[in-house]
Amino acid sequence: MGEPLLIAQAIAIPTGVAVLAYLVVGLVIGVESMGVPLPGETTLIAAALLASQHHLKIEFVILAAALGAIVGDSIGYFIGRKAGRGLFERLGRRFHHFSEERIVKAEKYFHKYGVWTVFFGRFVALLRIFAGPMAGMLRMHYPRFLAANAAGGIAWATTIGVVAYKIGDNADKIFGRVSVGALIAIAVLAVGLYVVHKVRKRRREQAESAATAAVESADV
Repeated sequence: MGEPLLIAQAIAIPTGVAVLAYLVVGLVIGVESMGVPLPGETTLIAAALLASQHHLKIEFVILAAALGAIVGDSIGYFIGRKAGRGLFERLGRRFHHFSEERIVKAEKYFHKYGVWTVFFGRFVALLRIFAGPMAGMLRMHYPRFLAANAAGGIAWATTIGVVAYKIGDNADKIFGRVSVGALIAIAVLAVGLYVVHKVRKRRREQAESAATAAVESADV
């Protein structure tokens, strides 16, 4: 509970642009559902906490989260269907979330539980990230995937949103009044830090590759 509260306390949403906050909630969750490890659930909780303090409407927070989950998973599904297993092999070299061990484990869940993996996977951090792409890779029947995806997205957004809202409704008695912060700024900061991390990592890998090539040339 501490992390979402800290995020919520850092959020600042001007009255006239609250709609952008809903868009950010949907966007962060949608991109996460496509396979990019972003803090989708934490963003939902932070927005629900703000709704409990009457800065946002909980109905719109839940709607934005559910739509983001459904659309993001569907995009991830078609990406996985087109790219195949090679997608996970490439992702595995870049993100530890997509290690071979985890992919194999997730595949077993898909083969054993089918569409239920998509539904309940929405409540599990790692499955939430690559349930869509993996369902596409495994050629799951799309109408069945969409039904499980929509049901899971709505159930997840409603459950997490309502629970966080109810807790946040009493948060001022425990933590003091939750101040309004910039949800947009938090999302931009998270993405910015992620991009910086990836750029630095790529430069480091390129430097190591160049050093290795230089050593091999010297040996020849």
